[in-house]
Amino acid sequence: MSETSNVKRDASADAILLRVSKLKKHFPIQKGFLRRTAGVVRAVDGVDFYIKAGETFGLVGESGCGKTTTGRCVLRAVEPTVGKVLFRDEQMGEVDVTGLSEAQLRTFRRHTAMIFQDPYSSLNPRMTLLDIVGEPLLNNGVHGAERRERVEQLLQMVGLRPEYIVRYPHAFSGGQRQRIGIARALALNPQFVVCDEPVSALDVSIQAQTLNLLQDLQDELGLTYLFVAHQLNVVEHICDRVAVMYVGKLVEMADTEALFQTPLHPYTEALMGAVPRPDPRLRRERQVLEGEVANPANPPPGCYFHPRCPYAIPRCAAKEPALRELRSEHYVKCHRAEELTLRGISAYA
Repeated sequence: MSETSNVKRDASADAILLRVSKLKKHFPIQKGFLRRTAGVVRAVDGVDFYIKAGETFGLVGESGCGKTTTGRCVLRAVEPTVGKVLFRDEQMGEVDVTGLSEAQLRTFRRHTAMIFQDPYSSLNPRMTLLDIVGEPLLNNGVHGAERRERVEQLLQMVGLRPEYIVRYPHAFSGGQRQRIGIARALALNPQFVVCDEPVSALDVSIQAQTLNLLQDLQDELGLTYLFVAHQLNVVEHICDRVAVMYVGKLVEMADTEALFQTPLHPYTEALMGAVPRPDPRLRRERQVLEGEVANPANPPPGCYFHPRCPYAIPRCAAKEPALRELRSEHYVKCHRAEELTLRGISAYA
């Protein structure tokens, strides 16, 4: 049985907005004067997941695990090597994003958007807010007074005053700049938004305000989010379901509560154990992973995590585990998941 088939269609399949199947993105390693390909970096290496309409789906993992690349492949900001990205839309029907022509892709991008991580480099310092937020409108034939009115409306929607429309990015703080980026993402009334670590560059107090804004906009506009992050406390607060990535592969996927209360994969357990508790009286033994993160250009055989896993057995090095449903909508990629669950290795046990 294929790995993809194990991520079944749930009973409410019509509610699934986006389905990713066997998605891979390999970057070539070129060497020598002739730039010959000597290998590939497996940034995304066979990822399967689905996102339901109206939910916030979190994608977490260590830096360099392929989270951002996955999000960009979904929008075809980066061309996938292989795989399918099925997007359901009332006007377009269900389409495979990876097979769209340039004209079809232009239509698809009216229904999707991206919020970038860095609120400084993502805004052109030579453009006013009218030009920055209004650029998607201009590219889609909205001009003059209509465009200005829509930009003012968007600024108010994200908590900025409409008279700021003539100012440049240098006049704003980091939190305000991220609000500008959010306004730009919402310019064309998208259904689906990829949030690429949208609060990681902000102060903690500003993070909370930005997260609350994203949730309010989701409720008001009926948005669906793919939320890429490495801050587990943020993910626990905002996401409905979460997928965990390790070296380009998805190792666990579940409802947020189930994942945080009972992680089934040793890597997820280690991530949870690294999260500091707000109450210093609550202590738990922290599991420190030994060894280095696997090299995506030369990954180990079998399970990519086995060289660092304290529960690894010879089978882990010999055969890659399949992503399988161990509990209702709780998927895990581990040979020993049932056995370890029975032993109660949950990070919150």
